[in-house]
Parts: sequence; C-alpha cells; structure tokens
Amino acid sequence: MYTRILIPTDGSELATKGLDHGLALAKALGLPVTVVCVTVPLGGLALQGVVQAQALESYDQGIREELAATERLVRQKVAEAGVAAEFISETAISAATGILETAEARNCGLIVISSHGRTGIVRMILGSQTQEVLAKATIPVLVVK
Repeated sequence: MYTRILIPTDGSELATKGLDHGLALAKALGLPVTVVCVTVPLGGLALQGVVQAQALESYDQGIREELAATERLVRQKVAEAGVAAEFISETAISAATGILETAEARNCGLIVISSHGRTGIVRMILGSQTQEVLAKATIPVLVVK
C-alpha cells in the first residue's frame, strides 16, 4: 500500500505531534520515513533598501540555527521510535510546494502532516500550507490536529 511516509516538520510543538504520529504509524507498518523541513527564501519587500545584505545574512543565520535544532529533535524522535528515517531540508517557494516535490522525488506513498485547524478570517490571513497540500497531493494525506 505505502512504500515510504513523508513527514513535514518545522520543529514546532504542533509539527512534533505530526512527527510522533507519523513515526508511530511507520513503526507499526514497518516503513521507512522521510522527514522534511522546508525553508522559504527571504524575498520581496523584505530585501529592498539598504539593509538587504544584513537582512539576508540574519535570516540565513536564523534558518541554519532552526534547522540544526529541528534536525536534533527529529533524530532523537527517530531513535526513540526505532524507525528507518532520513532527514532532509529543502528550499521552495512555499512549504506546500516543497512538501509535494519531496513526496514525489522520494517516492512517498503517504504524507502525515499537522494542521492548526484554523478557520475563517484567521486562515485567510495566515494561510494554510496543509490545505494546499491536501488540495494538490496525488497521494493520500493524513492530517494530525
């Protein structure tokens, strides 16, 4: 049925719920997982003006630190679960795009993703990467709340 499970994470508490669920499912099914952390490049208005180089360096440094912390968390959770896993980081125009591209590139048969479950105006303002993954995925998606 499934060959590999993709678990996107950003290291947040909510994403860790999805990570835990995905790892437990992978263990129960005897499947390997790919855990992906997608970075969105800094661009647009944030890069205009005199502070462009400083803003980019500051953003890049913050991303490197967040990725390192997320990778440590993932490796700890993977070791505890006893699951075969790879951790990768990708850069894409949106988290949803990176998740979907990774699922295809790694031949994943299932995506296990977390969602805040936001609705209404809050969802319109903040967007929903999970909703975009659900709408565009060609493979099954399991949403953890």
